[in-house]
Parts: sequence; C-alpha cells; structure tokens
Amino acid sequence: MTENIYAPHLVTIKQARDEAEGVKTFKLAFNDAAVGEAFTYRPGQFGEVTIFGVGEAPISITSSPVSKGYLELAVAGVGKVTRALHLKQQGDVIGFRGPYGNGFPFDEVQGNDILFVAGGIGLAPLRSLINQMFAERDKFGKISILYGARYPALLCFRDDIDRWAGLENSEVLLTVDTAPDNGWEGNIGVVGSLLPKTRIDLENTVAFVCGPPIMIHFVIMDLLKMGFGEDRIITTMERRMECGLGKCGHCNIGEKYVCLDGPVFSYQHLKELGEGIELHTLGK
Repeated sequence: MTENIYAPHLVTIKQARDEAEGVKTFKLAFNDAAVGEAFTYRPGQFGEVTIFGVGEAPISITSSPVSKGYLELAVAGVGKVTRALHLKQQGDVIGFRGPYGNGFPFDEVQGNDILFVAGGIGLAPLRSLINQMFAERDKFGKISILYGARYPALLCFRDDIDRWAGLENSEVLLTVDTAPDNGWEGNIGVVGSLLPKTRIDLENTVAFVCGPPIMIHFVIMDLLKMGFGEDRIITTMERRMECGLGKCGHCNIGEKYVCLDGPVFSYQHLKELGEGIELHTLGK
C-alpha cells in the first residue's frame, strides 16, 4: 500500500512551557518509537502540525538535531491552529509530519564568523542552528547574536540567551522597540540599530536573518549598505506555506516553491527570482 504523504504521525506533548508573552514551546515525542528513532532533520526545516478537528499549520523546528529523542516547536498563538495548540497540555496527542524544506547551510559556512539577526519569534528557527553550531564550536569563528522584540516580554528563549552569552568567542546583544515598564536597561531601538555596536569582518562573516517580513527587509538593506555580499546573507521565507509538499501553490515565488526549494534562501538567490522578492519580504 502506498504511504499517504499527507498523513501525520502521532506525537505526544511531553512538555508545554510559556516561552514569552503569547509564545509557547512544546516538546514532542513520537508515539511510534521506530518513527522517532528514524526521524532526522536539519536546522531550518519545518513540519506540519495537526490539531485534529481543527486543521494543520507549518511550524519551524526549534530544537537542534543534537537533541535526541524529542523535537521542540516554539509557537505564537496567532491563528486558528496555533491558538488551538496553545490550549493543549502535557500528555495530549497531536499530529506531526515532516521534516520539509531545505534547511540552513551548515557545512558550507564552516570556517566563517557567524552573525545572527532575529526579531521576535524569528529566533525560533535560528535557535536550532545556533545550538548546532555551538555543539560543533571549533568549526566556526566568532558567533554574534543580535535579537530584538517590540517590548521585553516578547523576548523568547531567555535561558538560552544567557547561556550563549557566556560561551567562548560569542556575543549577544538585545534590543526592544519600546520599554513601557521602565525596567529595561538594555538598548532601545529596532534590531538593525545593534549592527553598529558589533565588530564584523565583512569578508569572513555569513549573516542569518529571520523575523517579521518588514524587519527582514530593512536588516538586509542595512547589511548590504555595510558591504555584505549578497551570497553571504541568508534568510527564511516562511510566510504563505501551507501544505509543505508543493501541491497547494500558496507559497510559490516565481518558479520556486518556498516549502520545497526553501524556506531558506540567500539574498542573491532571492534577487534571481525577480519580482517575488518584494512581495514575500514585505509580506504583502
């Protein structure tokens, strides 16, 4: 019998924790142990999460492949499926199929300094790559992480951030657009305002950018003005994905499908796709 490519595997929620305001992280384990043992993925890939009776949604995997026996998803409750997922608790069973997409380059960027620029929930897919790189620390130079959110309560993965900041040859800079509670002592401004505060070797640095579409747009423009090569700016085009299999047509950019050919693209590749770049970067 031919396997149904749309059928999800059953997974059990082993942990559901509040990550930030409006964001929860779910630790999942496959109910079928054989499926779990065979499951592999790369940082930057995503899966389709099914809430039975509600629907499914594409969600990036935030855990790292070095973490065995489970996977983690960080989810903002902003749509019908993700709001339903937020109501789930430890022990509940949901569906998961994947992984899908191309994932971030890893072997290809070894030997370089790495710059991560993230906004809001955009740190979730990058977290997978960051932890993978720190697990193989000797393969990379300086790792800089610039992260921002609209206000402090929206900053995700604070425990990870504290740990990354204490690791060798690493740098973590945080910012918020506004600090209404007046308890914030860090930088105030958009995440791009952190770029002048870090020293970057343009010839030997690869930048990974993930966040809201408008933030991606302006950060890429800032990086280009600084002198970054177009092939050294890597971003994700996760908006509009639906089926994950290139069947529904929701995520096409020119002749490419984000869910199949992406969601990870270099800026150079996006420019080659032509008219799709502005449409998807600005989320119109």
